[in-house]
Amino acid sequence: MAQGAVQVTHGGASRWRRRSGEYPTLAAALAVAGDGDVLSISPGTYRENLVLDHAVTLRGPEGGLGSVRIAPPDGVALTVRASAVVQDLHLEGQDRAAPALLVEDGAPELTDLRVSTRSAAGIEVRGSGARPLVRRCTVENPTGVGIAVLDGGGGVFEECEVVAAGQTGISVRGGGRPRLERCRIHHATGAGIGVTGEGSGLEALGCEVYEIKGSGVQIAARATARLTDCSVHRTSADGVTLDTDAVLTLAGCDIHDIPENAVDLRSRSVLTLSRTTVRRFGRNGLSVWDPGTRVDAESCEIHDSTGDYPAVWISDGATASLDSCRVHDVPDALFVLDRGSRVDVVDSDLSQVRNTAVSVSDGAIAQLDDCRIREAATGAWFRDHGSGGTLANCTIDAVQTGVIVTKGADPTLERCTVTSPAEAGFYVSAGGRGTFTACRVTGSAGFGFHILDGCRTTLARCHTERCARGGYEFPEDGPVAEDCTGDASGTRPVAQTASGGAFAGARAGIRTVGAAQSPAQQAAEVPVARSAEVQDVRDGGPAAARGSGEVLGQLDALVGLDSVKREVRALTDMIEVGRRRQQAGLKAASVRRHLVFTGSPGTGKTTVARLYGEILASLGVLERGHLVEVSRVDLVGEHIGSTAIRTQEAFDRARGGVLFIDEAYALAPEDSGRDFGREAIDTLVKLMEDHREAVVVIVAGYTAEMDRFLTVNPGVASRFSRTITFGDYGPGELLRIVEQQAEEHEYRLGDGTSEALLTYFTELPKGPAFGNGRTARQTFESMVERHAGRVAQLSEPSTDELTLLFPADLPALAAQSAPC
Repeated sequence: MAQGAVQVTHGGASRWRRRSGEYPTLAAALAVAGDGDVLSISPGTYRENLVLDHAVTLRGPEGGLGSVRIAPPDGVALTVRASAVVQDLHLEGQDRAAPALLVEDGAPELTDLRVSTRSAAGIEVRGSGARPLVRRCTVENPTGVGIAVLDGGGGVFEECEVVAAGQTGISVRGGGRPRLERCRIHHATGAGIGVTGEGSGLEALGCEVYEIKGSGVQIAARATARLTDCSVHRTSADGVTLDTDAVLTLAGCDIHDIPENAVDLRSRSVLTLSRTTVRRFGRNGLSVWDPGTRVDAESCEIHDSTGDYPAVWISDGATASLDSCRVHDVPDALFVLDRGSRVDVVDSDLSQVRNTAVSVSDGAIAQLDDCRIREAATGAWFRDHGSGGTLANCTIDAVQTGVIVTKGADPTLERCTVTSPAEAGFYVSAGGRGTFTACRVTGSAGFGFHILDGCRTTLARCHTERCARGGYEFPEDGPVAEDCTGDASGTRPVAQTASGGAFAGARAGIRTVGAAQSPAQQAAEVPVARSAEVQDVRDGGPAAARGSGEVLGQLDALVGLDSVKREVRALTDMIEVGRRRQQAGLKAASVRRHLVFTGSPGTGKTTVARLYGEILASLGVLERGHLVEVSRVDLVGEHIGSTAIRTQEAFDRARGGVLFIDEAYALAPEDSGRDFGREAIDTLVKLMEDHREAVVVIVAGYTAEMDRFLTVNPGVASRFSRTITFGDYGPGELLRIVEQQAEEHEYRLGDGTSEALLTYFTELPKGPAFGNGRTARQTFESMVERHAGRVAQLSEPSTDELTLLFPADLPALAAQSAPC
């Protein structure tokens, strides 16, 4: 495009200056122009570096945006140092070290400009005297910053658009303080909006930040910002980040479709939210870290997580408060962890939570007042020592478990109601504590209050109604309970009905404190028989009263397993000698009785575990010696709270005997992520330590997988005394198992059958489907079936024909080696 002419209309006060003229270049026109003059630029391309030092008007043809191009080969295309008016121009810059449009002073009005450049910045406002009014301008700068406000600069940007930026869309630093109104920032490669440095600030009203390859909004290093009625969405990193004493207020904003944290705060930053919605985020909705970092949210909504992380995460000493907020449709609602961390929640709703609504751990504190929790797996879980807080006047409805307290946590719950829990209203285990005052449980499918052994819990004026398994489940040395009632006993104290009525079936009585008790009340405190003494039909049944010699004889009679027998005998000898040394008044060596069994399936691990329990019972080490066999499906629930409960219940069933966990490595799969199996392991390790004399735990599985299992938790390997390896059976041992099966079922091996079986087991593939002793038994069963098919054709078979098995009865190798 050829360069056009410049029409200058002079507007000075002196009569002799009121004239017009045309100039061949912009520089020539500006040289004669003064304050108030208007420079009308004809269409064309002007490769000049313009500087406006006077309050002139510089404009292209009205409605002809793009017809006038200011495009110098280097340097700043347009520098403004006065309160000029610039409109309807297209600016292009090519200098990577300079902006295309630079405002250094004055309050110019920049209207309907298009800045299409590959420079350091599209528009740069620099210096405390620079206060432009920028309207309807568009910036495209794929190599640098879209708009930069620096060194105390300010101004107002109305209805502007940054359509692409190779770095930050709008960057504010060095004390800059612009105001954005109804602006759009999108397709930036850095942050959409970045504000950094002490004294720097930004106010945005009705703006939209989206399609950002980075964070949507970044506030850092003592900067401040306020966003009102703004939207941040479709970023590749966090939606909003605050770092190092940053301060941000979000009012009426919408942050959504964020793959990472919707809002992330660190290092003493402060965030205030009101009427703001956070939705469809991949990690945390609010992520709050570090001492001094704080979030205050009022009338906000956080919902529809697309990931598997808590909606609100508070850790490392940070604090948060939520007032009249809603959190729903998320995996977990509030996670607060680490000493010094705290969350205060008032008059808020937590609903449709797949796992835990409120989780408190590692010494953190949660305070909930007048809150409503519904449709969650666990209402609130206080996890460990030092963790606590208060739940007051809260309702928890339609959950698996209302409140869980474990591992020394000590919360206070006042006037809380749990309605229709699927497992328990309040569950305390693993040394948890807690004070429950005037709390109620209604319509539980499990117990109302389920408090396990070793938990120093206090209950006062609590009440239960329509609890399927009972209102209260306590151990013998249970919690302190005062004036607690159940639906079948009206308002009478629990202690008066602990052996019948509403509390029939409770595992133990309840101690009451307060007023002096009558003799009738004291008599009523006799514990009910412990239900743990009733054998679960799914378990191995109570062991017969046999001596250790008889049980060891049965162990010796097992086919093969020579090394296993030696290991068990060595353990037995250690335990027996230790018992005798104690009887003699001597110190006995500590023998850890928990074992790891490794080896392939069908090598006798379950059988040896059962015999081991009987041996320990015969020596007086275990009370009963029965075997409770479980696997992953028996221990791991579909949500966090149920896993701890299932593991505790399996452990309780095994009290006085052996808890045998087959394929234990399945509790810690290699790609576990947030798999709840780790929770079962953690619970089990704690129970093994707290009740080391009550239960022997044996974990079993393949050798390599069990080696990995022993490393998943620092406490796992230390809890087990030794590993016993069960080797595969050889052909001769498999033959012996078949011979034992035949003898037991009154069959005999005919001529040549033993030799045929030996050859058969030698040639049998030992692949993944090979089951050792199970394979031998299956082989015998197949021989019996083939024998029956052969003998059934005889009209009057003899005794030999009814009992003898021949080589022809052996199954085909392919059939026997096929996967089960």
